[in-house]
Amino acid sequence: MNQKIPLYPADILLPNDGFEAWSVIACDQFTSQPEYWQSLAASIGDAPSTLNLILPEVYLEDHPEARTEAINQTMRAYLDAGIFNEYKNAMIYVERTMKNGSIRRGIVAAVDLEAYDFTKGSSAPIRATEGTVLERIPPRVKIREGAPLELPHVMLLIDDEAKAVIEPLADTADTYPKLYDFTLSAGGGSICGRLLDESAQECIMSALAPLAEGENPLVFAVGDGNHSLATAKTCYEQNGKNPLSRYALVEIVNIHDSALEFEPIYRVLFNCDPTDVTAYLKAHADDGEDSQKITCITADGEQTISLSRTSNLPVGTLQHLIDDYIKAHPGVTVDYIHGIDVTRTLASEPGRIGFLFEGMKKTELFETVRCDGALPRKTFSMGEAADKRYYLEARRISE
Repeated sequence: MNQKIPLYPADILLPNDGFEAWSVIACDQFTSQPEYWQSLAASIGDAPSTLNLILPEVYLEDHPEARTEAINQTMRAYLDAGIFNEYKNAMIYVERTMKNGSIRRGIVAAVDLEAYDFTKGSSAPIRATEGTVLERIPPRVKIREGAPLELPHVMLLIDDEAKAVIEPLADTADTYPKLYDFTLSAGGGSICGRLLDESAQECIMSALAPLAEGENPLVFAVGDGNHSLATAKTCYEQNGKNPLSRYALVEIVNIHDSALEFEPIYRVLFNCDPTDVTAYLKAHADDGEDSQKITCITADGEQTISLSRTSNLPVGTLQHLIDDYIKAHPGVTVDYIHGIDVTRTLASEPGRIGFLFEGMKKTELFETVRCDGALPRKTFSMGEAADKRYYLEARRISE
């Protein structure tokens, strides 16, 4: 393998069968909708499932220690029960058919955490695209540090405008053994995965080589799962740099994939006085040409406020104000919401206010990270909530 490209085959675990019940959406989705997770649990029942191996963030305040211990015990029980097939030195070509019918293509493989740095302004080959909230890492570390398995929802982006790395695999997909092909739960579309042979892996690495040229190249930018990757890095550094934990399983996706859409991640404040929040924002209003428009949603309706610009992106300007407001108002909390309709629904309840704004174009991402470092946290989402990556593949990270 090319040492300048921190991508490697991995020993990948997949369940013997029962993929529909096994695979569930990433833990950081539907964080203000416990009914989603309750319905999912009811539909899965007692079947082996990744739902039993993750801690949905909606439950982060609900006995997390007990949930963490149960997760680790279930991982060991699944391993002991022999429910997995293991594919040695594997890369998987993935086709994800989303709910609108478009197909997003990717490659599941391992990346070297020695080549990843989530510090803003880093020149590492793998970089965070958004600010990392350090307070969010310890709860995740508690799960991973005692876990024998990792289950990735991390998606890394490549800036492959020539579409030379992933897209050619579509032409030869039928020649590779099919590992899974099934409908995802809760409206997530469907997914098909094929095992790539050594020749295909070599072609991938050769096609990636031009993206690793130059001084301090940005080879992979984190699209989804930055805090999960930061957790993996933290565990690796804190636990004696175990060789197994040096690597993390991810999916590689081309930012130029036509099926990949960037959506803004909106905000909703809870336990607040919406009138006071609105007045606070209006105190920072600016009707000039350089202002940035934010739509505020409450139980009483919607209104648009033009804010004085303090960041290149509207989300950055708004986030600075939200952070300052929360510091001055204990008890007020913020959640990061995928989708306009969900934001409107959540914000329509008393004691809440939601915010909509214009998002960033995906073509701006790599150049922005190269020039400015990480974006404000929770700036963008790669598609709507139901189109996010589902847990499916697994890998051992300890003996």
